[in-house]
Amino acid sequence: MKNYTITTFVLLGLTDDPELQVLIFIFLFLAYILSVTGNLTIVTLTFVDSHLKTPMYFFLKNFSFLEISLTSSYIPRYLYSIATGDKVITYNACFIQVFISDLCGITEFYLLAAVSFDRYVAICKPLHYVTIMSSRVCRILIISCWMAGLCILIPPFILNLNLKFCDSNRIDHFGCDAFPLVEISCSDTWLMEQIVIICAVLTLNMTLTFVVLSYAHIIKTIFRFPSVQQRKKAFSTCSSHMIVVSLTYGTCIFIYMNPTAKEEVTIKKVVSLLIFSVSPTLNPFIYTLRNNQVKEAFKDSIKRTALLSTK
Repeated sequence: MKNYTITTFVLLGLTDDPELQVLIFIFLFLAYILSVTGNLTIVTLTFVDSHLKTPMYFFLKNFSFLEISLTSSYIPRYLYSIATGDKVITYNACFIQVFISDLCGITEFYLLAAVSFDRYVAICKPLHYVTIMSSRVCRILIISCWMAGLCILIPPFILNLNLKFCDSNRIDHFGCDAFPLVEISCSDTWLMEQIVIICAVLTLNMTLTFVVLSYAHIIKTIFRFPSVQQRKKAFSTCSSHMIVVSLTYGTCIFIYMNPTAKEEVTIKKVVSLLIFSVSPTLNPFIYTLRNNQVKEAFKDSIKRTALLSTK
């Protein structure tokens, strides 16, 4: 087996069919524009509108920033590949892509857990909400989410950097990812595969357990409310977060529950593409369509912009 230093990789993408590539390009381009626009709008509104200075919108702002970073780590590069036919990516760019996408993805799980804690305090301990969810506590939670993401990512990423590639540099994916890189490596990848699975299971179990426990207490508290109107209002404050949690955990469990099944590679590539394109596009709409405060803030910002433009 010939052993040499790989300096570039070839990303095979989803398909070689030109007509299908055109459809994929149009879909991804529109989804990316909507995703970035929607999430940037949320970030901007939380900065400029005084009514959106609460802990919930502080977390939403950070979640939107993560979504922009996550979709931007893959989609622009894949769009460039489709448009130019250039499927080559350098070794350094490949591993930077792996690091950014994995860090944002892992951090997102811990942030979802932090948001579930915020909803728990808001519904189960409303009188102490302002005291418990102070700006200092919110900042500590955000920093903790990023630190947890780094701690989970660094061990497998270091092992990933030590992989050797011998006979092939062709990655059967639309972007650089840990498992496709493992498949073309000529190193002994058993240890890395086990660590990746352990880290993935640890993150999923820890965060999902926290989310489930938080919502168990929330639902228990809601059913104690005397009026139906109070119950509806309480459920409406949590419904958006519950939808996003279901989408995020559902798709990731589907991908990582059987990472070695090669016959499912195409399905997993499509699902991965949906995670990096559709989910970041849907999340701004999920969080805002049922949220009157965000809609009012958006209307106010448009009015202010219109007034400034007429002066």
